[in-house]
Amino acid sequence: MEISGETKAAVRSALWGAAAGAIALAIMGFSWGGWVTGGTAETLARNSAAMAVVAALTPICVEKFRQAADAPANLVEMKKATYAWDQSKFVEKGGWATMPGSTEPNSAVAKACAESLDSKKAVALRG
Repeated sequence: MEISGETKAAVRSALWGAAAGAIALAIMGFSWGGWVTGGTAETLARNSAAMAVVAALTPICVEKFRQAADAPANLVEMKKATYAWDQSKFVEKGGWATMPGSTEPNSAVAKACAESLDSKKAVALRG
């Protein structure tokens, strides 16, 4: 049985169309469909977990800061720092970002803690 030239051309066109469709589908899936590679998914999961840890530990840092005997003076001193980096370093040096069971401060927690303390909510410390 011999395949006609028209059939070969039709099959060739169908195969090229399927290949082009697959490429277009992949481009759309990765660009707009939310598809990610395994490595990207792992990175996203790691970042999400780190953010959850910071969110959970920041209130502990803030409370440790507020429980210090000289909290109002510390707040004034921290706010003297012009840059957020300096404020987070102040929180680190004060030990408020060092969580129980750890020997080193968590810099991400210190940054979030300083931001929380620098917000309008921290005004209650002064009173």
